[in-house]
Amino acid sequence: MKEVESKKVALVLGSGGARGLAHIGAIEALEERGYTITSIAGCSMGSIIAGMYAAGQIKQAKEWFLSVDKQMILRMMDINLLSHNSLVKGEKIIKELQTIVPDQPIEQLPIPCAIVATDVRSTEEVVFRTGSLFQAVRASISIPLFFEPVQMGDKLLIDGGILDPLPLHVVPRTEGDILVAADISGKDGIPMEKKMNFVQMLDRMSDMQIQQNTMLSLRLTPPDVLASMRQYAYNTFDFDKAEEIIAEGYRIMNEALDRYET
Repeated sequence: MKEVESKKVALVLGSGGARGLAHIGAIEALEERGYTITSIAGCSMGSIIAGMYAAGQIKQAKEWFLSVDKQMILRMMDINLLSHNSLVKGEKIIKELQTIVPDQPIEQLPIPCAIVATDVRSTEEVVFRTGSLFQAVRASISIPLFFEPVQMGDKLLIDGGILDPLPLHVVPRTEGDILVAADISGKDGIPMEKKMNFVQMLDRMSDMQIQQNTMLSLRLTPPDVLASMRQYAYNTFDFDKAEEIIAEGYRIMNEALDRYET
């Protein structure tokens, strides 16, 4: 086993809905093996876990996610009957998360943090390093057509994973750290039906886009450690499988660290 030069980690957490619960297990594996997370970045579901960790509340977040069942998920779906561009307002989920971590300025978090969203109007990535933590998270998780977009000035913000599902280039860096990525939308094949309906085709096209953008990010900014989960290991809304998904995140990060340390 080689001697590891640094145990300081700049951690990047990717998008992927409920698969993002794997980030909790990945963090546990890193800390258990003596690594110190000195900065963090995330988008979409990764932004929630990044914000919770940077605020020092990851254990409380884990307990909350482990309590989630399908009925609780339905209660948090504040249906947006008057909207023409979204199914859900997205305010209830933010209020629930604020019971774990009160809103606070990102720049005042104990650990440097960056959160990524996408501006529909300019078609550009928007990186939050300052300002309201939960306004940034709310923007970053705004799945198109599902959550209502977030209006901020002249920007109309949606899910950060649309352009940058694994934002390796935005994470704050510390001298001597290593870059660690948790990719929860890894490329894999699935058995396809001979005929696909309209919804299945749209879903598959979105998945392909996320996978291609992730691979581009990995080529442009190669991490020192890459833990990867297959995109079809779990569905976007499998939040009632939290314990299983967290365990999988723990497993894939340990395997990635084994490769790095040998």
